Amino acid sequence: MQRAVSMVAQLGLRLQALPSALRRPLSCAQDVLRRTPLYDFHLAHGGKMVAFAGWSLPVQYRDSHVDSHLHTRRHCSLFDVSHMLQTKILGCDRVKLMESLVVGDIAELRPNQGTLSLFTNEAGGILDDLIVTSTSEGYLYVVSNAGCRDKDLALMQDKVGELQNEGSDVSLEVVDNALLALQGPTAAQVLQAGVADDLRKLPFMTSAVMEVFGVSGCRVTRCGYTGEDGVEISVPAATAVHLATALLENPEVKLAGLAARDSLRLEAGLCLYGSDIDEHTTPVEGSLSWTLGKRRRAAMDFPGASVIVAQLKGRVQRRRVGLMCEGAPMRAHSPILNTEGTVIGTVTSGCPSPCLKKNVAMGYVPYEYSRPGTPLLVEVRRKQQMAVVSKMPFVTTNYYTLK
Repeated sequence: MQRAVSMVAQLGLRLQALPSALRRPLSCAQDVLRRTPLYDFHLAHGGKMVAFAGWSLPVQYRDSHVDSHLHTRRHCSLFDVSHMLQTKILGCDRVKLMESLVVGDIAELRPNQGTLSLFTNEAGGILDDLIVTSTSEGYLYVVSNAGCRDKDLALMQDKVGELQNEGSDVSLEVVDNALLALQGPTAAQVLQAGVADDLRKLPFMTSAVMEVFGVSGCRVTRCGYTGEDGVEISVPAATAVHLATALLENPEVKLAGLAARDSLRLEAGLCLYGSDIDEHTTPVEGSLSWTLGKRRRAAMDFPGASVIVAQLKGRVQRRRVGLMCEGAPMRAHSPILNTEGTVIGTVTSGCPSPCLKKNVAMGYVPYEYSRPGTPLLVEVRRKQQMAVVSKMPFVTTNYYTLK
């Protein structure tokens, strides 16, 4: 851990800039870590590599974390997210399989429409968050978290085997593509120069296969993890460097790493699995009830439905909330107290907001303290300071929807 601390300190970052749930010491040999197809590309562009979820990934490049963050909000940035698990679910019973594992209504998705959903267990806990797209090519395209790769693969493969034994037509393939995220208000303008498809017809959470800057067979999905307009491009691994190089030729585009990605998603009020949600958190507690399909709620046919639906109809003991404060920044594991000084909860993610010039955080508090505007205290460096429950997202999101 000492080497990890010293490396991030040399970058001018606090170690907390990396999500604690997925930080890993760099004392292990680098060859133990998995590398994306862009590893050498990152080094050539000044990427400062760190261990993240078993992968060697850039925490930042030559620009500072804050400069990268603000560039993404004002222009656009290119992120390597090839560590994410990409899978295809094929066969006539692909929806049956996915709906046996997640809380969302997958059957209602239109061709090339996607949705954020959640794997849950029988206790209602969240096993992972994922994006499921129903493609016009006749399969489900699934993107889930690298930190849950083994768990997610085992979950899906076990269910595939179970359904196949019952005579169902379903199978799973791991997609070995790279995954590039182009995020920011000028992302569509930059990408449009390299595609024949009209991106004005590709709204948020829709997807299409197209040629991108001469690379055929790319799946472009209008989504991201920053709160800005943007896309994620699943590209054959052998052509990932070519595509990244082509995108960087536009002066609007700069490379960005894990540090900016984390502060951007926090400003947007987006959860990090393992920090803000986990197997001991239900969708209702995590303020993710909107992921529950109406039909699925009525049928109660997803894992943990008896627990989750009961929480929807009643009142949960705790809720994920946003917090803002002045003074020292809140960090994961900072205690949250009521104004009488009693500890009532814990911060799960926190950082200074480069856009707001205030400290923002997420955490869990009892339901009666979850209303926006509620004054609270947080303990930072053994000192108590005022905080207030705030609506999320902290920074207005700019997802592209059809007018």
